[in-house]
Amino acid sequence: MNGNMVIVEFLLFPGLLFTAIAGLLTAWVDRKVTAMVQMRVGPPLLQPFHDIRKLFVKETCVPEGGAIGLFLLAPLLGLAAVALASMILWRALLDVEATFVGDLIVLIYLFVMPALGVMLGSFASRNPLASIGGSREVKLMIAYELPMVLAILVPVIQAGSIRLGDLLTAQPPILSVSGVLALLVSIACMQAKLTIVPFDMPEAETELSGGALIEYSGPPLAMFKLTRAMMLFTLPILLLVLFFGGLLTGPVWQRWVIGFLVWFVLVAITIVLRNTTPRVRIDQAVRFFWGPVSVVALVAVVLAWAGW
Repeated sequence: MNGNMVIVEFLLFPGLLFTAIAGLLTAWVDRKVTAMVQMRVGPPLLQPFHDIRKLFVKETCVPEGGAIGLFLLAPLLGLAAVALASMILWRALLDVEATFVGDLIVLIYLFVMPALGVMLGSFASRNPLASIGGSREVKLMIAYELPMVLAILVPVIQAGSIRLGDLLTAQPPILSVSGVLALLVSIACMQAKLTIVPFDMPEAETELSGGALIEYSGPPLAMFKLTRAMMLFTLPILLLVLFFGGLLTGPVWQRWVIGFLVWFVLVAITIVLRNTTPRVRIDQAVRFFWGPVSVVALVAVVLAWAGW
């Protein structure tokens, strides 16, 4: 594949533009379901698009005394990483032969980038509340990355490969005990990766007035919000590939129906958790992920080695 085609895929489909549109539609589903839980009507379909467009035409205010270059470049880090991760995932879903050895490791690194962007931007702003939010983001990431990697090991062990194409053609881990346990761990870690309730302490509007993003406005804030919407769309696809990949076989219509239903259920679980659980403290989150979640992940890895 030539360089021009790769650039087109990154910018259009299945990269930035496609993932941005899909992410904003997913954000609308999130807001609509939340409104239904709270017995409200909720926003119209295009409201997330209008919100992002409004931010893109507003002025960007830069904090005095901050690291201006890093402050402005930080939002681009996560946005580009999620777009690239989406491109890799969708190329695997559309053609298992288009994958490469180690692409799963690349995805793990790419999905760390949005959190790093938030950290760098918060520290670059030199705002005390933003620094507290950034430090919480660091602690939260350290907490959930360990069980997340352990959970990802389960489908890798069962398929005997770190290539997405092999994971998509292997026996789906969800049909095993270890796969079910690893999926539950991954859902908890996904909630933390998205930094939504109960793990939204880096922003915590009622405590830190926005926390890590308190100094952001205009297009940079729009990029952070767009990145989060894209993550809400893309992370469930990663879990779909890891734990349900072997089910995505057969006729094209069957693959797409099963894939969409599984993706929708994963998104719905995320939304339900966000609306039914209170925010926890950062120390509680660390104990939760390094305690019971890591233990369950280790048990899942042992069971996977044992063929369970």
